[in-house]
Amino acid sequence: MNNTNNASGITCRILSLDGGGAKGFYTLGVLREVEAMSSKPLAETFDLIFGTSTGSIIAALLATGYRVQDIHDLYLEHVPNIMKAKSRRAKSVQLAKVGQTVFQSQKFDEVLTGLGIVCAKWQIETPMIFKSTVSQAHGRKSTFVPGFGCTISDAVQASSSAYPFFERKWIETSLGDRVELVDGGYCANNPTLYAIADAISALGHLPINCRVLSIGTGNYPEPKPPWWMALAKKHLLSVQLLQKTLAVNTASMEQLRMVLFPDVPTVRVNDTFDQPEMATDMFEHDLDKLNLLRQRGADSFALRERDISELLSG
Repeated sequence: MNNTNNASGITCRILSLDGGGAKGFYTLGVLREVEAMSSKPLAETFDLIFGTSTGSIIAALLATGYRVQDIHDLYLEHVPNIMKAKSRRAKSVQLAKVGQTVFQSQKFDEVLTGLGIVCAKWQIETPMIFKSTVSQAHGRKSTFVPGFGCTISDAVQASSSAYPFFERKWIETSLGDRVELVDGGYCANNPTLYAIADAISALGHLPINCRVLSIGTGNYPEPKPPWWMALAKKHLLSVQLLQKTLAVNTASMEQLRMVLFPDVPTVRVNDTFDQPEMATDMFEHDLDKLNLLRQRGADSFALRERDISELLSG
């Protein structure tokens, strides 16, 4: 792993990936260009990779050595099927199958760089962040176990369990604690603050020596519901409420970052697209639209290419 304890004079490069369901294709469009710029796997470029929900899946895959194109291929194969599933149980079953197939029994001590997966505890309403190394711990170091002893598959399933559209996820830690978890977007859909806290408070880096690339999933008009959705207004309102909740959370975390850590060099990529043809939501499963999101991510990278290049080379 390439993160260093008490390295106040060493640069710490951080990648933070928002949640957003199928809109993660936008994230992959940005990352395709970042990886090409880096000319190496992103696990070798970044010292910490944090992710929430769909961002947690991408983060975990990057941290275990996947290239961006391979992640895109997995998303093309599996995301539409998960999002098309009719019930929350069916969605969760599909997500679990994919997680177990892709990650198998891998645990957090097997990753190639620092990793953080953000979840929310359902019962006691606090964050639970799966981390890869004791150097990221802010306390209770004597009982620290990477990822609480859980598999990466279980962690990303929990982080992506957007209740009530997915089932809540139960995990059991190596200490025997049974915890009911939901989507990390309920506490930090944009996990940048948690990543910076690890770099500064746990790993000992100076704020000025941190370099943060924070990538969202884009902002889009709401799609027009099909005619039959008029018969399911409650479902439609629930989707809109969830989207609004995550959007407010994302914006709040970004504002706090700018207030609390103005001296941490950061590039934020999360553009807004107002064109009607860009209408979409986190449950998108149309392959043409998902491809368009990926293209938009690449476009967003191009707008900040110089800033990102300077950030990663500094």
